[in-house]
Amino acid sequence: MDTLSTLFSNVDWYEIWLATGDTLTMLGVSLAFTILLGLPLGVLMFLTSPRQLLENKPVYATVGLIVNMLRALPFIILLIVMMPLTEIITGTSLGILGTLPPLIAGATPFFARLVETALREVDRGIIEAIQAMGATTRQIVIKALLPEARPGILAAITVTAIALVSFTAMAGAVGAGGLGDLAIRYGYQRFQNDVMFVTVVLLLVLVQILQTVGDRLVAHFSHR
Repeated sequence: MDTLSTLFSNVDWYEIWLATGDTLTMLGVSLAFTILLGLPLGVLMFLTSPRQLLENKPVYATVGLIVNMLRALPFIILLIVMMPLTEIITGTSLGILGTLPPLIAGATPFFARLVETALREVDRGIIEAIQAMGATTRQIVIKALLPEARPGILAAITVTAIALVSFTAMAGAVGAGGLGDLAIRYGYQRFQNDVMFVTVVLLLVLVQILQTVGDRLVAHFSHR
């Protein structure tokens, strides 16, 4: 016990607990909004792409351009660029609230592209069969596309959740709170290697849990 106290002398475990809670809150809220916004956006891009049900080149090109621009922008830059807008939306650019808009804006285009890719993997014969039965576009999406693409969409959610963990860590550079903030303020700026070690291990554990849960869900729905 004394050895552990010596090795982690700079670690405030209560602060670690609070920071972990902040990271989980940022992850949960931003992932929920990312799915809520990114899923219909991915469906829209798929439907309006060439040779699909609602082919519309201007819409697909415009939406695709916006998505690509946001995806190409490094998250730390997006975080800074969005500060004025974030303050308008949430009233602050710091803490959990100040981090949510950039997290959502950074992850939604990424997730939307993954959804579009998952939908492209659906057997076109299934779409044509249900279309021949007189189904509307909405029915095709709900009864054929989304159910058939479910394993791919779950995999996309897993990848996006892991990306959001890294985003929350980077957000610590501008006072966002969470484990990333502790790692930067104490581990990096104050050279407290024990704090850095604990925060990195917790982030790795979180990523591993997300990946394991995601893989099991994908495997479950792939065999149904």
